[in-house]
Amino acid sequence: MATTEESHPSRPTGGGLLTDGGSAMDTDRDGVYVAPQWKLMWWRFRKHRVAVSAGAVVGAFYLVALLANFIAYSDPEDSRAEQSFVPPSPIHWFQDDGSFSPHVHPLVGERDLETFKKVWIADESVSIPIRLFARGYEYRLFGVVDTDIHLIGVADEYEAESTIFLLGSDNFGRDIFSRLVLATRTSLTIGLVGVFLSLVLGVTLGGISGYYGGITDSLIQRVIEILRSVPVIPLWLGIAAALPQTWSPTRIYFSITIIISLIGWTALAREVRGRFLQLRHEDFIMAAQLCGAGDGRIIRVHMVPLMTSHIIAATTLAVPLMIIAETSLSFLGLGLRPPAISWGVMLQDAQNVQTVAQAIWMLIPVAPVILAVLTFNFLGDGVRDAADPYGA
Repeated sequence: MATTEESHPSRPTGGGLLTDGGSAMDTDRDGVYVAPQWKLMWWRFRKHRVAVSAGAVVGAFYLVALLANFIAYSDPEDSRAEQSFVPPSPIHWFQDDGSFSPHVHPLVGERDLETFKKVWIADESVSIPIRLFARGYEYRLFGVVDTDIHLIGVADEYEAESTIFLLGSDNFGRDIFSRLVLATRTSLTIGLVGVFLSLVLGVTLGGISGYYGGITDSLIQRVIEILRSVPVIPLWLGIAAALPQTWSPTRIYFSITIIISLIGWTALAREVRGRFLQLRHEDFIMAAQLCGAGDGRIIRVHMVPLMTSHIIAATTLAVPLMIIAETSLSFLGLGLRPPAISWGVMLQDAQNVQTVAQAIWMLIPVAPVILAVLTFNFLGDGVRDAADPYGA
């Protein structure tokens, strides 16, 4: 007697690219043929180990951004000139008797009589205990709850701003670790908000251009060509000069976000337009038109969902470009400005070669920029591959 697979020789076994050993797919192969697209994407995405790992790192980045004030142990705006360029203070995990007790030794600044440079020497006679869920500066958790509890800190009789510098201090004596954590929130949210606005503009205008064609298509395409032909650096120089110096960091933040979005939507709009030009003559679109469906419903319900996987992949790959744009502009002084805190603003202090020579730890903000861009690109590659679950 023939088996089920033998009686259906043309039917795929379902045990190929979408399955792995021990998964639910091996026990229910027929589920491949009825599973929705998002589930097919997930089954394929989880086999991309690099992308899954990158997704975990991206999730950790946004967790840090969400809990930035809780993780930062020092007030990022607290400046003390007498503690400028303090090197990173190492954490000592054990006491001399071998007992586990995380602590740091305070750093004391002394003048080197030969070079006349200020050097920092650890005072090993004093041990400052490090505590979990310690009290520190006050902040508003999630913008709602007023608290002063932080993930780590020092004993209550000490002050974190003057005793612990995990990544050193800058030229104003501000703790780099705490500022880096707060900068993560700013740089990553600008990337998300900027991509969201670009996504809305790109899908809307690209869809209208591809669906209607004619003079509407010509007008939108000419606008896209004009935006793509404008030199970027002169454009940003003009924008930086146009933004009033009296504006608050919040207003500058939203202005930079909107401006980046207005420039970054053109690539996605052209991709959506090309896809819509193919879809608008398909039989199911004509059937929807004959049934009386309006243009808005056809675009929203029948055409855009077919591009969902591509839009998700394009969005994931666009976030690192937004992050690089904000970091580069702020580094050049054309984006966010102090007292705003972002990765680019922090790297402004590294422009001075003399400063970097004296305090190499000022370049530490480069590390999260590189890591974020790499992980977003790896994640985007995995999503892009998973967007075609039946591909090879």
